[in-house]
Amino acid sequence: MILDGPNLNLVGVRNPKIYGTINPADYINQLVPVFHDVELIYMQTNHEGGMIDLLQNYGFGKADGIVLNAGGYTHTSVALRDCVEVLSVPVIEVHLSDTLGRESFRRHSYLTEVCKERIGGLGVEGYKLAIEKLLKAGVENASERSIVENVSERS
Repeated sequence: MILDGPNLNLVGVRNPKIYGTINPADYINQLVPVFHDVELIYMQTNHEGGMIDLLQNYGFGKADGIVLNAGGYTHTSVALRDCVEVLSVPVIEVHLSDTLGRESFRRHSYLTEVCKERIGGLGVEGYKLAIEKLLKAGVENASERSIVENVSERS
C-alpha cells in the first residue's frame, strides 16, 4: 500500500520547484506495469484520522508493506507515530523533498524511528525505491533500518 498524506494531491500545483511537477497518484499508475506481479494500492487523504484508519486496516497483514508519505503530519503527529509503531508490516517513510535540508520544523520526523527506512529528496522516484526495498525486505531481514537522502538537493 502507498499512502500519501495532506496536500500531496496538490503536487504539480504546489511549489513545483520543491515537490516536482508529477502528481504521485499519476506516477504510481506509471509504476503498475513496472511491478506487474505486485498489487499496488494507492490512497491519499488530507485527514490524520483517515490515515490512521487506513494504516490500521492495511498494516496488520492486509498489505505486505506500506510506503508512507505523511506530508506535514510527519513533523506533528504523535498519533500517527504510535500507529506505525505497532503495525505488523514494514513501513518505509518517503518524502519528495529533502526535509533534512529545509526549514528547521521540517527536519524532525516522528516517524523515522518507527519506520524500516526513510527515503527523502528523490522526488517521486522515492516511491519506486521504497517499493523495491519492500519487495527485497520480503526476502531479507526486515528489522534493519536505514536512511536514504539525496544530499545533493540540500541548500
